[in-house]
Amino acid sequence: MSFDWREYLDLAEALMGRDSKPITIEAAFRCSMSRIYYAAFCHARNYAQKKQSFAAKCNASDHARIREHFRSSGMIRIAGNLDRLRQWRNACDYEDSIEISERSYDAMMAQAKYVLEALRDK
Repeated sequence: MSFDWREYLDLAEALMGRDSKPITIEAAFRCSMSRIYYAAFCHARNYAQKKQSFAAKCNASDHARIREHFRSSGMIRIAGNLDRLRQWRNACDYEDSIEISERSYDAMMAQAKYVLEALRDK
């Protein structure tokens, strides 16, 4: 079945504490999985800027550039996790029909937590 993108309006209203229609699990999964990616991506970008002289361009190219930065720095697992997270985020944000499960959510969360932990400020 194809996702009804209008459900994001209900989710937005619920997040703001306003009266809304009930939120579907698919809308919640899609939104949460997208935010998981951005938590890992932005943390990794900021870490690389502060600790590794990464020069962010603050545009869409940074998504690929940060993965290449970590890959070329020998941080292959971080680059790989960011790549898989981005693939899931793209699917959640653009695909009408994808199979989303609690298992895929948990896998994304574990990958993002690894990135955040591996790049924590010491």
